[in-house]
Amino acid sequence: MTQSPGKALTEINPRPGRGLPAPRPDPAVPLAEKVAFLRGMVAGEPDGEVRETHMSWVFLGAGRVLKLKKPVRYPYLDFSTLAAREESCRAELRLNRRLAPDVYLGLRTLTRSADGQLAIDGGLAGDGGTGPAGEIVDWLVEMRRLPESEMLEAAIVEGRITKAQIEAVGRRLADFYAGAERPRLSARVHLAELRRQQAVNRAILTARDFMLDHGRDERLLDAVEAALEAQSGTIAARVEAGMILEGHGDLRPEHICLTDPPVIIDCLEFNRSLRLVDPYDELAFLELECRRLDAGWIGPLLVEAVVARIGGRPPAGLTAFYLAFRALVRARLTLVHLLEPEPREPAKWQPLARRYLDIAEAALLSPAAPSAR
Repeated sequence: MTQSPGKALTEINPRPGRGLPAPRPDPAVPLAEKVAFLRGMVAGEPDGEVRETHMSWVFLGAGRVLKLKKPVRYPYLDFSTLAAREESCRAELRLNRRLAPDVYLGLRTLTRSADGQLAIDGGLAGDGGTGPAGEIVDWLVEMRRLPESEMLEAAIVEGRITKAQIEAVGRRLADFYAGAERPRLSARVHLAELRRQQAVNRAILTARDFMLDHGRDERLLDAVEAALEAQSGTIAARVEAGMILEGHGDLRPEHICLTDPPVIIDCLEFNRSLRLVDPYDELAFLELECRRLDAGWIGPLLVEAVVARIGGRPPAGLTAFYLAFRALVRARLTLVHLLEPEPREPAKWQPLARRYLDIAEAALLSPAAPSAR
């Protein structure tokens, strides 16, 4: 069963009047006031920088990073209350310490004094956090700042990545997967979620809001759905065999730092169901992003490291499905940026979506692609 485009668009990234209320500001202190205060804290620091993401504001100082979650609400997350943001910050700290234990330093509070001044942990700006307690108006995740030159994406783009570095990342991921929680999960439920996600992929990618090659994309969507059904028995068997584990959930090159040992940050903390994956599905997602950067050789190296540690190598047809399916999901999530009231970098998203769709097509429809059966 498929969904109407309107319903699927609302489920992924609602607009005002399209099923859910628009993201709303915190009732106590406007988000803009919090951002201005935190921006001022890093403005005078060497290499101080402020970045905005879909769900957060990130304030990068000389040696540390503070992350402030936006008070937004979507079907898949709810940061609209102070309590919800605290809970999410605590989850982010706990989950990311699995793969980056020395990076995630702790939680900080953003407080407001009786006279309305904002501070960190109750201290007036600049006094080291020793002032009066004040009212907590938000929660922050504090991180050690990592060298951007050592992130995997930068190393790939600049042509500095080595086989030894990838093998080290592979060992780190293999150890992580070996020790990860493996929850009891129904194969029927797992397959139903994959089918639901694919229905949303179809609704988004065939919507006329976007200037894509709809004829090509229809054929690609049909091919992915055929591969899903062809691989459903294999997927069910892997679920029943306990291959599904609680992974990272957002394994991308910009989240991997090539230190010794490597550390991996920014896991998907707000929705556990999206972290429950076949580890080779998660590795296919990372391979997808490496292919986007013209470094497709990285994926197979990582797979070999994980196979050596935990076994369970998937058949070629399943690997091709995972890669193509994740490419459609990324294309979809890329496009929904354009549904925001004021999209950031609007010229970026449609070309990026087409790049993902090209990778999906190569994985499933090229003459060299493995059979789905």
